[in-house]
Amino acid sequence: MRHLMSPMDLSVEELYDLLDLASDIEKNPDKYSTACKGKKLASAFYEPSTRTRLSFEAAMLNLGGSVIGFPSQDVSSVSKGESVADTIRILSCYADICAMRHPKEGAPMVAAQYSGIPVINAGDGGHQHPTQTLTDLLTIRSLKGRLDNLTIGLCGDLKFGRTVHSLINALIRYPNVSFVMISPPELKLPGYMIEILEKTGVKYTQTVKLDDAMDGLDILYMTRVQRERFFNEEDYVRMKDFYILNKEKLSLAPEDMLVMHPLPRVNEIAVDVDDDPRAVYFKQAQYGVYVRMALILTLLGIEVTSEVKENA
Repeated sequence: MRHLMSPMDLSVEELYDLLDLASDIEKNPDKYSTACKGKKLASAFYEPSTRTRLSFEAAMLNLGGSVIGFPSQDVSSVSKGESVADTIRILSCYADICAMRHPKEGAPMVAAQYSGIPVINAGDGGHQHPTQTLTDLLTIRSLKGRLDNLTIGLCGDLKFGRTVHSLINALIRYPNVSFVMISPPELKLPGYMIEILEKTGVKYTQTVKLDDAMDGLDILYMTRVQRERFFNEEDYVRMKDFYILNKEKLSLAPEDMLVMHPLPRVNEIAVDVDDDPRAVYFKQAQYGVYVRMALILTLLGIEVTSEVKENA
């Protein structure tokens, strides 16, 4: 039995296999439509989510399986004081695989230690968000054709942004990848992430101004300032409008640059950007379904062939 807590749990070779499988699912959805018939996904979300939770559920339904679970801790026995360890023991009795979102860093790892089924970290605090990273990698490879030789601008909340941390950890394994960190001083990349970049010799620069960073980027990865990570409303209000990408700013970018965002957005990307062909954040959300389908199949050890589909 295998769990997924971090993108680093997959080797580069395993990652390529997973992305290849996701691409095949995109091209041949009918081939996989009954692959998980009789299987159940436990969707254990301790904090609100739209894309991650629904894309996991859509992924399992697209595979012919079913879904049980809860969308917030308020509607589960967690509200009565049940521990993560006990919750996953119970879910292991009812389901075949679990996707867990939790506000506390390390909670899915605790669950994995007590689980009788594979556990997927669907986001833990400001720590990791591995399936968003897999989504990002599939988006980049599908639309750019490569995961190496890239310059990626990371803009917004780099301090608390788990999607940013996971993406950096995944991309530093590929040659000639560099980063431009765009953030206010209060939300800059934390020291432990800087140490990882310096230890691996990955090139990076840090800047405050978005306008100065646009030229030469292959990808601009926007993030929202996360209200739920702030200790007081005053600091959030002061920071939330620091970066707003609009058509005027986008005119400074290369014609083949991709604009990505893990969503939800608040106002950091103006709606007038949505129609620009470089804006791929809604495509990115669709890729999330394919990659989560591939991950469910991989962790359950289900290999799909045309014969499986015909005999289902």
